Amino acid sequence: MIYFLALIPVTMLTIAGYLVMYLAARSEGGWRAFGRYLSFWAFTLAALLILAAIFVAAHGRHHGHFYGRWHGGSGFHGGPAVRPPSVAPPAAPNTPRPPTGGATPPRE
Repeated sequence: MIYFLALIPVTMLTIAGYLVMYLAARSEGGWRAFGRYLSFWAFTLAALLILAAIFVAAHGRHHGHFYGRWHGGSGFHGGPAVRPPSVAPPAAPNTPRPPTGGATPPRE
């Protein structure tokens, strides 16, 4: 619902873009080209704001990586911090290797 507030700056940018486009059409030379580019930029920013509001609304209440840190958590999204074990796991015991080449001895 609060994403509808994005319509306020979008509306202002659109009105400003049309105003600049109107004034650019009545001017001459370099000001005409500058006005066209400026109005195009205003329309582009308005479209990007709409896309950003849609993107944020599509992701729901996902607050991002720093949410847990802001709310007292020590790890990602407030979960406990995961630390690697301080002791390496024990190595596998030495197992005899089968002989290389030739015939293999029969198993009993």
